[in-house]
Amino acid sequence: MITSILRVLLTRSFKPLVFINKTVDDLEFDVDKFGIYVHIPFCKTLCSFCPYYKVQYNEALAKNYKEALLKEIIMAGTVHKNKNITSVYFGGGTPALMINELKEIISTIKENFNIEDTIGIELHPRDINETLLEKLKNIGFDMVSIGIQSFQESCLNTLGREPIDNESKVKLVSDFGFKVIDVDLIFGMSKQTKEELSKDFITAFKAGATQVSTYPFIDFSYANNKHKPLGRKEKKELLNCLDETSNNIECDRTSVWTFGKKQTSKYSSITRDLYIGFGPSAATLTKKIFGVNTFSVEEYIKSIENGKSAKALFMNFNKRTRKIYWLFWNAYTLKLNNKAFYELFNETLEKAFGIELNLGKFLGLVKKVPEGYKLTKRGAYIYHLLEQKYTHQYIDKTWRLAGKAATPEEIKLY
Repeated sequence: MITSILRVLLTRSFKPLVFINKTVDDLEFDVDKFGIYVHIPFCKTLCSFCPYYKVQYNEALAKNYKEALLKEIIMAGTVHKNKNITSVYFGGGTPALMINELKEIISTIKENFNIEDTIGIELHPRDINETLLEKLKNIGFDMVSIGIQSFQESCLNTLGREPIDNESKVKLVSDFGFKVIDVDLIFGMSKQTKEELSKDFITAFKAGATQVSTYPFIDFSYANNKHKPLGRKEKKELLNCLDETSNNIECDRTSVWTFGKKQTSKYSSITRDLYIGFGPSAATLTKKIFGVNTFSVEEYIKSIENGKSAKALFMNFNKRTRKIYWLFWNAYTLKLNNKAFYELFNETLEKAFGIELNLGKFLGLVKKVPEGYKLTKRGAYIYHLLEQKYTHQYIDKTWRLAGKAATPEEIKLY
């Protein structure tokens, strides 16, 4: 309900947000810089708590997928040749399952684009060993995100994860000297205590993490979770515990759910203002359109082999809704930068959202700073609640319906 009310108030319209299916050969970027996301959809085992598109690893299917992926990158390169890429991120799924193909994929990206900064990858701790890490360094990866979820065996059992020596895995990654080492943790799972979460947080940094991303356990409607998440009150106590533990070990809170060591590089895979996505389920964001590739490896391969775009869903932004999208995801970083907003929209934050920002200041959710605005602790908590509502009402519905049909006709988000 609250998400629907905010949608009406912010968009100043009762119309729903709508994804439609249509044919678009390319999405033009009228900018010189954007990010790249590459989705590797294969996993050895399918974790029930993970909502992302994934399929069981099959060597023959993975081979065909790689060929299609290279073609999609080249197709995009013909439109955006030599444009600057602010970062490249490989997510999944389990990207390490295609370690022997990653060098060719990166080379193809470099042949078509100019990579300026970080190349990152998600890793399942089970796959981490010296051979893998050496290959990643040689290819050019300088950022890794390790899906630890928890160092506690009881919590791993709740998630259905096999217990392994996760601490030694993080230490091994640290020994290889990656610029950014992110450890993903989950909080709010059934029976999880503040003591367990605080211990997880401290263990991650002691083992060598440069930042820790802590995500609330969300039970997606299409997931097969045996255990339900903790309630709102318990999650709030755990979030406060994270904030307090971070302060105790002198870390910076770099987003609503991310904490990093001081004076170290920070990274987030979800806060790019503009990006292009490759692979099934990957999204692309321009100034005017949000496009999503088909949630089917087979359909993806078929489309690319026929020389067509793999994008199955599009949302056409009007000027207002595009600015709201920027506002929502930049608020996740706890900062709203006026310069960045102006460069993208040729308008100040105050002109676009003067009423909303003044109300936010009145309610103690944001405060004015020289660069723009910053979320207060209260504002960060309200965002924590809203993001979970947004996930349940919008992301869950979109991914669930996209997973049922390779090319859905229409998805309306009220």
